Amino acid sequence: MWDSRSITASATDFSVLTGPTVAKAVPDFLVVRAESRLHVEAYRKIREQTFVAEQALFRESDHDDVDDDPRTVILVAVDPGGDVLGGVRLSPSTDGSDLGWWHGGRLAVSGHQRNGRGIGTALVRAACACAESAGALRFDATVQSRNETMFTRLGWLRISDVVVADAPHVRMTWPISRVERLVRATKSSLAEALAPFRAQDGALGGAGFRGDDGAPVPGSDLIAACDAILPAMVQRDPEWAGWCAALVNLNDLSAMGAAAIGLLDAVGAPNTSILNKVIRGLAHAAAAWEVPVLGGHTQLGVPAALSVTALGRTPHPVPAGGGRLGDGLTLTVDTGGRWRPGYTGQQWDSTSTRNRTELQEMTTFVARTRPAAAKDISMAGIAGTVGMLAEASGLGAELDVAAIPRPAGTSVGDWLTCFPGFAMVTADRPGSAVAPAGPATTSLCGQLTHTAGVSLRWPDGATTRVIDSTVTGLGRA
Repeated sequence: MWDSRSITASATDFSVLTGPTVAKAVPDFLVVRAESRLHVEAYRKIREQTFVAEQALFRESDHDDVDDDPRTVILVAVDPGGDVLGGVRLSPSTDGSDLGWWHGGRLAVSGHQRNGRGIGTALVRAACACAESAGALRFDATVQSRNETMFTRLGWLRISDVVVADAPHVRMTWPISRVERLVRATKSSLAEALAPFRAQDGALGGAGFRGDDGAPVPGSDLIAACDAILPAMVQRDPEWAGWCAALVNLNDLSAMGAAAIGLLDAVGAPNTSILNKVIRGLAHAAAAWEVPVLGGHTQLGVPAALSVTALGRTPHPVPAGGGRLGDGLTLTVDTGGRWRPGYTGQQWDSTSTRNRTELQEMTTFVARTRPAAAKDISMAGIAGTVGMLAEASGLGAELDVAAIPRPAGTSVGDWLTCFPGFAMVTADRPGSAVAPAGPATTSLCGQLTHTAGVSLRWPDGATTRVIDSTVTGLGRA
């Protein structure tokens, strides 16, 4: 037995017990966005040396229109002394509006720095992160064939062989999983969690309405809907939470073509200040939509919590699962307004500035259109909600990115994954009439397909998968 008082621990002793220490290499460079003229000029000199002098891919200069595009981003690797060691550029692939399709290129590292320091790898990884942060949902690159192995090791996928400047290249794409991650975080656990309810007749909306936005009340023309607001949002922005609690429930009724007749609330608050703000926001919304709060439950001295139940009426509810193969997908969305302060890229606020007439025109849109299927855009975002409608219909969906209505200044990545205020996706036969929706914009932007999940179609005709399979796992309604 060792006596700890008599042992002097040395580095050798510890290596015997734990194994040799593994030294982790710390990069002696930093990848940054090239903001200064000196950084840009240094990067272009490295490009010229690489692609013109060394590889003879270009005769005099590799400068092109992408270099002149003000949207182009240049990333450079710099050493502690500020010298540029290499760089890469990336930019939107379409002229005019940025559709969330970006392209990377002109990756170059100074000749005397290509010694296994990982500069090229770091630049590629930084470019991927930069494209995603800019809201891209597709990021491609055309790389020299000899670099395909490096890109594959980093997770890129091969598309096809191409020839550029008489040299073999490979078109590759970086898989962006932003939509899939959102779906997994918000909806993927539903089927397993709700399984105990399914043994009862009429549960979860009943046949044809399972997993719908609202639930038809058996033996009546009533529709019931219920939503809870995230506790953190109630605590942080209680008046907005009250408004949204009404909004999301009224959207649920609207998606089924039901006219709202009343709300019930359940509020928990740690103090009267938060309680009063929640009630004020809910009352403001109830007045705006002219829907009374019929009653509810209030509790003080507890963690912040808020849920609202909405009751509506329609003799012919519109299901989310009524879509048929080949049906066109139409998005009706209010693109007015702005990001809610504190929720940029997550919550779009158009409704709080609308008057009663405008709100009524939007809320009654589905009832007046009578499509085969409808669903309001939830926290799964536009792509995720389209996936839920398709799943409930036993189908998949394809969306045309360029046809999706979007506010100016918002990225495609943010817009397809945010809560957009008022937005409805409907499915019906191509050419079916669509009722006006007041200030909301309506656009045919996709169709229901055989293949489960959701794909995006881009201006070049290519499609990318953003949801591989089902969203909720609840299956066909």
